[in-house]
Amino acid sequence: MSRNITSKHFLINDHYLTDGGLETALLFHERLPLPHFAAFHLLSSPELRKILDAYYIKYLELAKCYGTGFILESATWRANPDWGYKLGYSQKELVKANQIAIEQMKSLRSEYSDEIDSILISGCVGPRYDGYVAAVSENWEDAKIYHSRQIKTFRDSGVDMVSGLTMTNVEEAMGIVMAAKDVRVPVVISFTVEVDGHLPDGKSLFEAVKTIDQASEDYPLYYMINCAHPVHFADRLLEYYQQAYRIQGIRANASCKSHAELDEATELDTGNKKQLAQWYEILKSRHPHIKIFGGCCGTDISHMEEICSAVISKNNQL
Repeated sequence: MSRNITSKHFLINDHYLTDGGLETALLFHERLPLPHFAAFHLLSSPELRKILDAYYIKYLELAKCYGTGFILESATWRANPDWGYKLGYSQKELVKANQIAIEQMKSLRSEYSDEIDSILISGCVGPRYDGYVAAVSENWEDAKIYHSRQIKTFRDSGVDMVSGLTMTNVEEAMGIVMAAKDVRVPVVISFTVEVDGHLPDGKSLFEAVKTIDQASEDYPLYYMINCAHPVHFADRLLEYYQQAYRIQGIRANASCKSHAELDEATELDTGNKKQLAQWYEILKSRHPHIKIFGGCCGTDISHMEEICSAVISKNNQL
């Protein structure tokens, strides 16, 4: 194995929380304009950064309450060249924006370092194209080149790891893994799936994991699923039970709707919070190796409170 670290030694706590649906919370709850769904754009304003700080602090307080670890995911899902260009950022300005996002994470970690045992900083890498549809065809070498600058910026800024979230296809995910491997920074890949439990490009989740693990010599720390409701993938995890140990984190959508339905929605669908928490409890009971719990589109702190109540033993609380 080419990496020197495994998730077992990296994730030292039994449970880790992360945040919920950052962009939907800012857009629908805070009523903030988010051109191209880009939260990192807010970091250019001291006042708007305070809103981002307050958002993360709610989740850190929840982790403190339940005695869990926490993964601080930077607000950089859109901070890559194509989306940065659409927002008017030069390459130099985009690098600075990514650096500022990690500085924010470091500041928050420092604030809670005496109250939460394990806080990890993750540089969030989003898809080059739309996170709701399969990307246009490109090979992993091109994806590696495309994402390398952001990943190197994260490495140089002192992240604990980088996370490729809402990956729709194997090639782009592979490119992110190989870029991270080149600069020797730990990496996590989180795939999104359609209502049939397969990736938007049609491949099965475990075909994707197997392909990347074989090509990269098991370089990813672990894999996750995000931007999908558990009803869409719970049966697939059972179907591939022997391989499911590589899936160690869930950041589900609040809604059971498909990506196509959500893309056309004009109002936020917050789903059934108790039902979502029950699904997390089911997934945790079936797959005890799952230890990272967060949310995605439509979820907020109230969803995470329900999830914590369902999956984390009260004995774990401080």
